[in-house]
Amino acid sequence: MNTADQLQRGLLALGLTLAPEIQQSLRDYLALIEKWNRVYNLTAIREPGKMVSHHLLDSLAVAPHLHAKRLLDVGSGAGLPGIPLALAQPAMQVTLLDSNHKKAAFLNQAVMELKLKNVAVCAERVESWHTDQRFDVIISRAFSDMGEFVRMTQHLLAPGGMFAAMKGLHPYEEIDKLPPGFKVKQVLPLAVPGLDGARHLALIEMDAASLRERVL
Repeated sequence: MNTADQLQRGLLALGLTLAPEIQQSLRDYLALIEKWNRVYNLTAIREPGKMVSHHLLDSLAVAPHLHAKRLLDVGSGAGLPGIPLALAQPAMQVTLLDSNHKKAAFLNQAVMELKLKNVAVCAERVESWHTDQRFDVIISRAFSDMGEFVRMTQHLLAPGGMFAAMKGLHPYEEIDKLPPGFKVKQVLPLAVPGLDGARHLALIEMDAASLRERVL
């Protein structure tokens, strides 16, 4: 099966409908990763079929559960999950943040070549980065454990916003180590076509008291 068919079948399995031109852009994005991987080592996965399942479909599996005007992808690396989500949801403004300047160079090139008008790239350390506009959703695919993720990014979360931590196994131990003032709203099991391992999406929010303090 070629990557176009694999992607199309995977999208159907996820219940996602993307226009043919969006699917082409997703494949063009994988081609860019393959090209830059030769020098920049963006990802250990190099087989095209695995890249479709482990990168594109894994990223897009969270799309039905995210509702944001502004999304921050922390530790974006090769742009995962931020770029697939930006392509799937063009009305959403996405910021890709990674402190590695080589990876940020790739992200800027990908944004330019894919003509992603809804994506910005930031090469900063998240704990020291500040912006006037905060984010409805802050997502991480492989940045750190959930407690560290929340601690390092909480200053960037908009009131009423949500952290979205993409995990393999159910993160029972990490949930117990969340900082005070935060709680898990849901842990959603994800079925990713072509990916045998367990996948979960943990949605984390401020508790009511902490939210009131931030709003005031």
